Amino acid sequence: MEDFVEISAVIQMAVAPAFLLTGLGAILSVMANRLSRIVDRHRVLREVKKLSIAKKTVTELSLLKCRAKWTHWAIAFTTISALLISLLIAMIFIATEVFVDLDTYLAGLFIAAMAGLIVGLLCFLREVHLSKGVINDYES
Repeated sequence: MEDFVEISAVIQMAVAPAFLLTGLGAILSVMANRLSRIVDRHRVLREVKKLSIAKKTVTELSLLKCRAKWTHWAIAFTTISALLISLLIAMIFIATEVFVDLDTYLAGLFIAAMAGLIVGLLCFLREVHLSKGVINDYES
């Protein structure tokens, strides 16, 4: 009975990071969809550029490349964050089975995962800001 109580406590400890993984998956899905739209628009504009070279087309192609770069970094840092959270969950279970105090490592992993998520979200915020530039160009 004591083992069951210990295992259920470990599972409860791992539930919060598991929910965080679900949220990270949703964020990654949004980022991947934006990257896909950027790539599709880039392909269309490259075809247009072959037919006629317009200054707005060249400018938008340049902006799309920049947006793709920021989205790429956002996806990379958010994925690293998800990997660190997965490692954290695994280490929680390992720590209880091996009876080793890994609290310092677990805290470090969580801090690193949150730092990766923060950087990823900042990159994503930058890409969203850049995408607003396309709207401003068409209004002028």
